[in-house]
Amino acid sequence: MASSPLLAVQHVSYQSGSQSILDDVSLAVQAGECRLITGPSGCGKSTLLKIIGGLLMPDSGTLVLNGRASDAFTPEAWRQAVGYCTQTPALFGDTVYDNLAFPWVLRQKKPDKARLRADLATVNLAEDTLEKSIQSLSGGEKQRVSLIRNLQFLPQVLLLDEITSALDEENKQTVHKLIAGLVKEQHLGVLWVTHDTSELRELGDVITLPARLKEQSEQEGCHESA
Repeated sequence: MASSPLLAVQHVSYQSGSQSILDDVSLAVQAGECRLITGPSGCGKSTLLKIIGGLLMPDSGTLVLNGRASDAFTPEAWRQAVGYCTQTPALFGDTVYDNLAFPWVLRQKKPDKARLRADLATVNLAEDTLEKSIQSLSGGEKQRVSLIRNLQFLPQVLLLDEITSALDEENKQTVHKLIAGLVKEQHLGVLWVTHDTSELRELGDVITLPARLKEQSEQEGCHESA
């Protein structure tokens, strides 16, 4: 008998104004599994991650983590269990250190600067990046800082939304290797939104969201999960 999923999305729908963005979406991810989410522009991929991450409330449907419905968690507990990295990271404060120290401060722990510098090195960022102003960072550097911030205290589920879009090929491969290692060794569950499944297919299977109803007649081949 298959084990219960780490995370289950059950019959989730979401509407913005009069427009249906998500219609009865269900999926699941196991611990130690990476699943890729793709589909045409505007089909609701990012909206789905925002709902799973607790940033939006669905109009209907249920999220279940380790057998517990999301409404059994406090918002803080849910955010600690479900990490969310966006394509355009929201960095704050003045420096990279301010961002990487934040998860430690929330838990009333003293940040370990040596650990922070070592973590930056895993995504090809120099040690002195820790003291850099966030205003001086490139888009790719911001994406990697955001990822490392979300990995300071490993969540159970990690949501990734086009997080390598600003990276060159070498740094993309570095991030892929890092995530693959966490999935395998730490049993992290990952949902990864991407437009380029060819570069990530070795990491997991592909879930294809359909086009929105008004677009379906113009979008072919978007109705089944691979």
